[in-house]
Amino acid sequence: MLQFKYSSLIDAPVEVVWKFHERPDVLKILTPPWQPVQVIRREGGLNVGAITEFRLFLGALPLTWVAKHTEWEEYRRFVDEQVSGPFEYWRHEHIFQSEGNKTRLTDAISFKMPGGDAVEFFSGWLINLQLEAMFRYRHNVTKQECESLPLQG
Repeated sequence: MLQFKYSSLIDAPVEVVWKFHERPDVLKILTPPWQPVQVIRREGGLNVGAITEFRLFLGALPLTWVAKHTEWEEYRRFVDEQVSGPFEYWRHEHIFQSEGNKTRLTDAISFKMPGGDAVEFFSGWLINLQLEAMFRYRHNVTKQECESLPLQG
């Protein structure tokens, strides 16, 4: 099982950062421009049982990924897990920690590649590099969106 974690401090209260993640268009906003991903279906917001279906591309090959929210604690965390998609296993925990009037946002991912340990060994580092770039982008966008709200002035 491979692990990835990315964390940043956002100069906005946890309620603001959480509400940003509840926006219906948040996935579109947080998708890096170099990553062609289409949201096909999104039902249920962040709550347990919510479903999101994506279409992503591996080169020219379209892949469908379905994720389901399996855990939820308002203003603290939510978890989505792959129901079907490109990984053998995928679990993404979104953690929101209040640090005074700021928020520590952490994305913690556990995943397993299909094809066994050899595939995981040779492709795991590449996936981690891609995740690093993607979450750096996502956290920067979240920071810009949440810190620019009038409530922060």
